[in-house]
Amino acid sequence: MTNKPLMAKATAVWLVDNTTLTFKQIADFCGMHELEVQGIADGDVAVGVKGFDPVGSNQLDPREIEKGEKDPLYKLRLKFNAAAVGEDKRRGPRYTPLSKRQDRPNAILWLVKFHPELADAQIARLVGTTKPTIASIRERTHWNIGSMTAIDPVALGLCRQSELDSEVQKAAKKRAAEGVMSDDERRKLVSTEQSLGMTTEPRLPGTGIEGFGLDPREEEAEDPKDFSDADSFFNLPHGDDDEDEDESDDPRR
Repeated sequence: MTNKPLMAKATAVWLVDNTTLTFKQIADFCGMHELEVQGIADGDVAVGVKGFDPVGSNQLDPREIEKGEKDPLYKLRLKFNAAAVGEDKRRGPRYTPLSKRQDRPNAILWLVKFHPELADAQIARLVGTTKPTIASIRERTHWNIGSMTAIDPVALGLCRQSELDSEVQKAAKKRAAEGVMSDDERRKLVSTEQSLGMTTEPRLPGTGIEGFGLDPREEEAEDPKDFSDADSFFNLPHGDDDEDEDESDDPRR
């Protein structure tokens, strides 16, 4: 059974306008963020949205509103609706609005490029497409492949960031169960939140040559040299300093 009322945003607008419930209570009941409800009260969010009465639609009991107005910590309870049982378990292709269907190939190209570990079924769940379309983009045989641009499906509004992170984590667990992954592969399979929290650490190349310096034991075995005297860099002959001075003072030279 779903935990959110029908037309959640319109319901939040009605509760903001007609009750004294806190933003937190309305947000928990409508499945929204508290700041989003505050934006509705300030007129910055849901501009032009007409409020939807949850009491008149038999989704909320008036006594729940009374309890919530008396106790700010009280959580409103949605009325039980037998017709809504099993709605969350319904499976089928994701519905994509007509205005966004032309962006699906770009989103698929982005997922194939930056998350090649995702299976075709996972990509199909994220953007609501078919496996033949995904295969044609993977193999670059799509009729419009030359004009495509890889665009994040979250930015296009085709899926949520939490849904993308969940699919990436599933792919990471599957790859880890199949065998050992390299550092680069493991870095690609982390979620967005984890990747943003990572610290950049220098890593030596794993080609077998881990360092290009001399062996520390060889450096200790070498005799230390004293370069405190600058003249030691030049192999100057140790001649008679007086003769050099006499020659330099001779006016005929």
